[in-house]
Amino acid sequence: MKRYKAKAHANIALIKYWGKEDEELIIPNNNSLSMTLENLYTETIVNFSDSDKDLFCLDNNLQDDKETAKISKYIDIFRNLASSDKRVEIHSFNHVPTAAGLASSASGFAALSAALNSLFELNYDKENLTKLARLGSGSASRSIYGGFVEWIKGKDHETSFAKKIDDGDFDIAMIILVLNEEKKDISSRTAMKQTVETSPLYKSFVESSKRDIIAIKKAIKDRDIDEIGKIAEHNAMKMHATMLGSNPPIIYFKEKSIKAINKVRELRKMGFSVYYTMDAGPNVKLIVRKTEVDSIIKELNEFDNIIISNIGNDVIVEELV
Repeated sequence: MKRYKAKAHANIALIKYWGKEDEELIIPNNNSLSMTLENLYTETIVNFSDSDKDLFCLDNNLQDDKETAKISKYIDIFRNLASSDKRVEIHSFNHVPTAAGLASSASGFAALSAALNSLFELNYDKENLTKLARLGSGSASRSIYGGFVEWIKGKDHETSFAKKIDDGDFDIAMIILVLNEEKKDISSRTAMKQTVETSPLYKSFVESSKRDIIAIKKAIKDRDIDEIGKIAEHNAMKMHATMLGSNPPIIYFKEKSIKAINKVRELRKMGFSVYYTMDAGPNVKLIVRKTEVDSIIKELNEFDNIIISNIGNDVIVEELV
């Protein structure tokens, strides 16, 4: 029986995806751009099953009917493309805190899409795979690639895809301050929809993000970490401003989040190139120079759960024997 294992890395958006133009196809309202992380990843093993239903295990825990039904609906996309009715057994292992704003769904669906692509012998290339990963989780489209990745908004399924814009082989890394690993009170999907529908600040965020994409791509090309950091930091805070402006307000910040942001500002005054970004969760991610990581870590002794990561690679798939 053929078994395939895929490994995909999480990504952290520097220019945020927040809000959909098309809920069903997961077409975003603006382009986004991310950095793929080496030390946050998902590994997923798939094989066909003789059972009359799909089986889904996450971190060695058999998932209930509700969670399995969600995954089965996603597998149906691949079954339809392959004209198959075979059931699938999935064993997925997250090396990312789940549902804590650290992109576990991105690496999860990227790994699953790549594994299913091999299992059903569809043989789609990476660009087309980003479209299928997108249907599981929008950010998953970016986790098909390593380096810096742009998700092109597009207008339909065929034109909404991700592409690598740079391999990220320069003096840049990310430090993640894991401040809260608990499941979020409000999911990204729910928060996103509420923001789009109720925040008067949302349209301005979409328009300014178009300018931010152009500016950060130039900064990446120029290897200008300070400019990359400034743009990413401002874009993240604009996204959170839209949430604060929604009705009712959505607040992902915790007391420790504010403490971390103030620490970053203090480190900048000390001369370090360090900038923060936050997604839909309390954890704070620091964009830093690789050459300054050790020195910065020494200054972060008040934070006890820290992940350091260099740039991650493209998704990989192997057949298990």
